[in-house]
Amino acid sequence: MPTTFKEIPRERPSTPLLDKAATPDGLRRLGEAELEALADELRLELLYTVGQTGGHFGAGLGVIELTVALHYVFDTPDDRLVWDVGHQAYPHKILTGRREKMSTLRQKGGVAAFPRRSESEYDTFGVGHSSTSISAALGMAIASRLQGSERKSIAVIGDGALTAGMAFEALNHAPEVNADMLVILNDNDMSISRNVGGLSNYLAKILSSRTYASMREGSKKVLSRLPGAWEIARRTEEYAKGMLVPGTLFEELGWNYIGPIDGHDLPTLIATLRNMRDLKGPQFLHVVTKKGKGFAPAEVDPIGYHAITKLDPLNAPAAVPKKASGPKYSGVFGQWLCDMADADERLVGITPAMKEGSDLVAFSERYPERYFDVAIAEQHAVTLAAGMACEGSKPVVAIYSTFLQRGYDQLIHDVAVQNLDVLFAIDRAGLVGEDGPTHAGSFDLSYLRCIPGMLVMTPSDENELRKMLTTGHLFNGPAAVRYPRGTGPNAVIESALEPLEIGKGIVRRQGSKVAMLVFGVQLAEAMVVAEKLDATLVDMRFVKPLDESLVRVMAASHDLLVTVEENAIMGGAGAAVSEFLARENILKSVLHLGLPDVYVEHAKPAQMLAECGLDADGIEASIADRLQKIHNA
Repeated sequence: MPTTFKEIPRERPSTPLLDKAATPDGLRRLGEAELEALADELRLELLYTVGQTGGHFGAGLGVIELTVALHYVFDTPDDRLVWDVGHQAYPHKILTGRREKMSTLRQKGGVAAFPRRSESEYDTFGVGHSSTSISAALGMAIASRLQGSERKSIAVIGDGALTAGMAFEALNHAPEVNADMLVILNDNDMSISRNVGGLSNYLAKILSSRTYASMREGSKKVLSRLPGAWEIARRTEEYAKGMLVPGTLFEELGWNYIGPIDGHDLPTLIATLRNMRDLKGPQFLHVVTKKGKGFAPAEVDPIGYHAITKLDPLNAPAAVPKKASGPKYSGVFGQWLCDMADADERLVGITPAMKEGSDLVAFSERYPERYFDVAIAEQHAVTLAAGMACEGSKPVVAIYSTFLQRGYDQLIHDVAVQNLDVLFAIDRAGLVGEDGPTHAGSFDLSYLRCIPGMLVMTPSDENELRKMLTTGHLFNGPAAVRYPRGTGPNAVIESALEPLEIGKGIVRRQGSKVAMLVFGVQLAEAMVVAEKLDATLVDMRFVKPLDESLVRVMAASHDLLVTVEENAIMGGAGAAVSEFLARENILKSVLHLGLPDVYVEHAKPAQMLAECGLDADGIEASIADRLQKIHNA
């Protein structure tokens, strides 16, 4: 069994076996008796690596043995190994030729935080969000069969990711096409079964063996000649297995279920995977692991150690005290939710498995009967809110920008078409940093503002966020407030629950020639530029409805309009300004600043903003360039 470590090493550990296993080919040259020691070294290396860079932590520790066993038994990369979510893929990256690059993890130009096809041939499917692995692996299995290939397809999915409807759609489809594939359920929360021990491990070896499979197929041929005999035998087998293992659901869907087995027992893992490797049809292996396994603090607090920040190096000088900053935007939302719940008993809170991330912990404790965590099921979250709104509740859906993309059809069809009172508190809008393009909220303004009847707001600071949440809650119809990750400029937050006048922006600074129309938190950077250029600065507040009268005034009194947003330029808030000017036949030079038509690669948020020209220097340079062109025209 794995060694348990109590501290994260500050110096690179000695790893003689891991040094030989820089790739799966090297790993497969090791003797089976050496693998448990290798797993300990890999766990120690992961502790050291993430301590140097920061990043996802607990999930990777929990799949050390599983990762070793998969690359040992299967012929990767020819066999297709698909990881779900990707939080647990760091050990996989270390074993697939990227160990020496792990010091660049999540840094600009470095190793990505998630599996990525362009990074390695071992990353067979790019991922960042959950519940895609079974569909992807099924597609690979079908394509391989059409090509006459014998390669294997393996999907590794967690018990949390299995809560999404997409996973069950794939589970339902695979038996229909009799796909030769293996799904491994990494149950690290014991949410499905606690039945792990000697008996279940032994049973898994028996049920996955070729002897048992041959006997089963032979019996099927004999009994199929007798009316009803095979069906009786099949159900008898199913019920017998159901008494010892929790796989009846998967068996009913058409999968050959094996497990649960101990996901940290390497000999059992290897023996079972070898047995299942060549079985035909859809195979399902249930392994139980412990998130944070092998690192004592993470075993005690798996949520707190889901990810860690970079450790300070040994003998580092004392850190300079940080300047006071405002509360996190998610914290402002969490406080508002509790305050509004006190004032309005109709309010209910809904989240798709983001209680901590969206800061609903306090609300869930104070109002447990009005708090609903639907697990990783964004589509269900949206339609659940719609159903509640039909009966007079005032649901608030706390959801990340990229997660709402998965519930977009429900947002339109179930909420907006019916003009239901649902407020979407959209966290992680804009560039989120090291997690990269899969997590960047780059498109919400574009995909929200085209929906009829939708109220769309962009706060410039913490107090504006609180006011907009109140505005959206009181609005008759669907409303959205989008706000970024992290802290704000430390604005004074008013305790009152007062709404804004809908569709009205505010001039924050009066200047001349250039009018900067800012949608969101770039207001602080834009203010720096406005002071330098003596420009007018407008906090637009509302993307929909747009303050058209204010835009008209700005166009009539300035030579250049500059729109600023942390959203895709195409179809974004700035595009709404240009559409209005075109509709009114107002001829005016307009400069749109926002996210370019590319996926912005992972880096520090400040680096990403600078790359997109959304910091003060970038905004000033773009305006200067446009003014020069106007002057030369």
